[in-house]
Order: sequence, then C-alpha cells, then structure tokens
Amino acid sequence: MPEQRNLTSMKISRSAILYHWNNGERSPETIARMTKIPLRTIKYNIAKIKEQGTIEDRSRSGRPRKMTANDNQALGLWIRRNNEIMSQELAEKLLRDRDLNVSRWTVRRHLQRLGYKSTLPHGTPMLTSEQKDARVQWAIEHQNDDWSRTIFTDETCYQLFHNTVRRWSRNPKSEVKRIPKNRQKIMAWGGFSIKGLVGFHSFNTIVDGPYYVQILQDHLIRNARKQFGGRWRLQQDNDPKHRSRVAQQFMSKEVPEMLNWPSNSPDVNPVENLWSIIKHRVEKRKPTNLQELDLFLHQEWIKTDMSVLNHLGNSMKSRCLALIETKGERINY
Repeated sequence: MPEQRNLTSMKISRSAILYHWNNGERSPETIARMTKIPLRTIKYNIAKIKEQGTIEDRSRSGRPRKMTANDNQALGLWIRRNNEIMSQELAEKLLRDRDLNVSRWTVRRHLQRLGYKSTLPHGTPMLTSEQKDARVQWAIEHQNDDWSRTIFTDETCYQLFHNTVRRWSRNPKSEVKRIPKNRQKIMAWGGFSIKGLVGFHSFNTIVDGPYYVQILQDHLIRNARKQFGGRWRLQQDNDPKHRSRVAQQFMSKEVPEMLNWPSNSPDVNPVENLWSIIKHRVEKRKPTNLQELDLFLHQEWIKTDMSVLNHLGNSMKSRCLALIETKGERINY
C-alpha cells in the first residue's frame, strides 16, 4: 500500500512539473517554489524532458521510438501557435518539415505522453472590449469591499430530467439517460448572504417588473431586515425587469443600498455556484414530475450548509482579483 501511494505521488509530481514546463516555465527553482516539489526531483525530470521529450521513465530495451525529443519539441511549438491543429495535420507537418513519416495515431500517443489532452472548449458568451474594461474597473473599485453585508440574488431555470450526474462505466458510450424531447421546467429566484439564506421562490410564469417587485416584497425585504437590520446591500444583475421603473421605485424606498453590477457577468456572481450545487443534488434524487421537482428544490435549498455560503460569499475578493488579472475575461468560478 505505501508503495502504491509513493507511485501516485510520483505521478502527481511529474504532471505538475510537466504542466509548468509546457506553460513556458524553464527555471527549476521557480517550479520548486510553485509546487513545493524537491529541487533535485525537478532537475532530474527536466533533464528527461530535454533528453527524450517526456517525463516518462527512460526507455529500456525494445523497439526505439521514431520520434525524438526534437520532434516532440516541434509538436509543442506548433500546438502553442495553434492549439486547434488536428493530429493528421501535425503528422503531415512532421513529414514535410522534418522528413519523419508517422501516423496521426502515433502523433496522438506522443501528445498524450507530453501531457496534452484533446478537449472541447466550454461555450461562453462573448465579451466586448467595453464590457471587459467595465468589469476590470468594477473589480478595482470593489476588491476591498466588506462583502459580509451583501445579499446576492439571481434567477435560474430548473428542468426535469437534467443530465449532469456522472457514472462509472467500462463502456461509456453505452451509458444512456433517456430524456423527453420537451422537458418541463421551473423558474426560481434565490438570495443569500454570508450570514445565511435570505429567500427562495419558485414559479412557472413570465416575470415582469411588477412580479419581480412582488418577489422582493414577499421573500427578500423582511428576511434581509431580520439578518441585517437597516444596514445591507443588494446585488442583482442588469436584467431589464430589474431595471424597470416599478422595480427602481420600489428599491429606492425599501433597499438601503444597491450594488452596481457589471454587465454580462454571471461568472462573478456566487449565486450561480449555489444554483449548480442545488441542481446537482436535486437531479440525484431523480424527480419524475414538476411537483417533485418543486419540492426537492425547496428541500435542497433549505439544506444548504452555512460553510458553503461562507465560502461563496468570501470568494468575492478573489473573484475581483481574478477579473483584474485576466483583464476582464471570463474567470473560472
């Protein structure tokens, strides 16, 4: 058992060293500071990368590989220039530029040894230059805020027969979850702060300004005052119903302070993470109709642990810093 743990630890260390190497870091001392891996181990593995283009164990007796360390470096260079290039195109470039005749399957195997994986990027809405600049400016202004008195809110849609629960399988392609063509759904509004849950409301109608005001009146104001008295701040996005005249008039009278919010920024709102957690828990309970879906949503909302809310609320500082670091691009939260 200790031998297995040592092997796992060695693989993790190798992967960390290779990750930083592939991202352009060439100083063993810097990699050691970032990973806490012994400097001697890092130097040993970097020597292997330079010699044979991989951190795998040095080749033993048997058929030598057709691709050399220089060939692997060329692959890495081409991918850094264009990471959408296909393995067949890489094989053709090797033949044309380096007089090396290998199949696309050989290229794929070598890329895997170098730590690359073929992946499909997650789709995300585009941000304009103006939106990026506004997100950075907002983050600079609010990076040192006291987030303990902020109530975060958002609406979301829950569908029956969602498909986010993973399974272990020896035949992944044979795993099927049957989903009806027209899935029914429930809309929900929710709010929370670092001090706890504030309010939850589910509905299946179109929300306009007056209905949104009714939600705030019934599920936000009283609970917010119970938590904070008269010193609290409301966060909401820039949805048209939030900016409607009737909503603005209501909030000017009932809400002590409004937090300005950058446009097109769901990645900054910690409520999105809370919705994701709840959706996953609800799906694992396998609701079969809208009544069960509604019941499970309320039950899972109420069961949310305070540690989750604290973690999400306290993440705002790091979200602001991430926005500044990425110059307003999407952040990974």
